[in-house]
Amino acid sequence: MKIEEKVAELLTTKKKTLSIAESCTGGLLTHRLTNIPGSSNFIKFGIVTYCNEAKTKFLKIPEMLLKKKGAVCEEVAELMAKGVRKINKTDFGIGITGIAGPDGGTKAKPVGLVYMAVDTGVETLCLKCQFEGSRTEIKKQATEQALKLLSEFL
Repeated sequence: MKIEEKVAELLTTKKKTLSIAESCTGGLLTHRLTNIPGSSNFIKFGIVTYCNEAKTKFLKIPEMLLKKKGAVCEEVAELMAKGVRKINKTDFGIGITGIAGPDGGTKAKPVGLVYMAVDTGVETLCLKCQFEGSRTEIKKQATEQALKLLSEFL
């Protein structure tokens, strides 16, 4: 069983709902879950906030935080997860931000750096991951890890 099928089964069985805010994965996490029949029972909202303006406008990420720390950091991932969950009144929110490459990396924030957070309204857990490979491989690894992180809450 694929991880997205396991997560879908758990969300459905437990009657839990999910909202997703993605940046570097460009909607791949939402895509993987919505490929599963019946996903409308648990997926309530998915948004790709690729630029900082979208993160501020739709998820209420403070502009000053983005200017100070950049979009790729623990705080932004956590606020993405909290914001998307709160705005859509779901049981869980996921936020993913990172650098999928092949360009855009720096010494401090190399290509493959991804932060992903899950928010429950009571608790927020964020992971910092360093993935390797092509842009497509990094996006796939990031969504795989985000699904594993969510499954830990289920």
